[in-house]
Amino acid sequence: MWIYGRNPVLEALREGRAREVLVARGVEGWLLKELDRLGASYTLVPRIELDTLLKTTHHQGIAALVEEPRYASLEEAFLLAERRGELPLLVALDGITDPRNYGAMIRSALALGAHGVLSEERRAAPLSPLALKASAGAALKLPVIRVKNLPRTLTALKERGIWVYGLDLKGEKAPRELDFKRPLALVVGSEGEGMRRLVRESCDELFRIPIRPEAESLNASVALGIALYQAALARGVA
Repeated sequence: MWIYGRNPVLEALREGRAREVLVARGVEGWLLKELDRLGASYTLVPRIELDTLLKTTHHQGIAALVEEPRYASLEEAFLLAERRGELPLLVALDGITDPRNYGAMIRSALALGAHGVLSEERRAAPLSPLALKASAGAALKLPVIRVKNLPRTLTALKERGIWVYGLDLKGEKAPRELDFKRPLALVVGSEGEGMRRLVRESCDELFRIPIRPEAESLNASVALGIALYQAALARGVA
């Protein structure tokens, strides 16, 4: 897979995952210095060559050939929480099909202390080059998990002592009314349809982000970021 964007490519180089690197002629000098510092072997090419190869002009002048990203197991998220000495905090996505939103949510999850992001195999954006770029490399640092059936997975998590909170426009509670200092999974549905019925019924609590009435809703990734920040504040890590 060809990935692109400065953060994803530099992260792939740091992890030794990049097999080949192409750089557009005329990129900023700092980028070339960073590549040299990392000991990266790269080829300078005309920018239009990258445009054609990647079918986008939003590559920031750099691309790398890597193996297909590996999805993690749910256990890897629990192990990460254990290594950090923290209560598990998971993000579950239901019907997030926009790769930009998907990548942005992974980025927020990493930045605000979550231990993994999980979604269903169907009705979900893949770890595509666009999602990787939107995640700014976060998808290479955090367990990203695929499950066959999200409602069943949420039920299994509850049996392991994980509380499940769902972000829902019709939720009766605000974030400040919930206890975030417990093992937790935050569920976010798609912007158009929200959570599916079975996913909603799997939640222990439904909550909403209070907004002004003239604004109908928040972008799903923005709403998740607010909820994760609330959790970080409650846990004393923000």
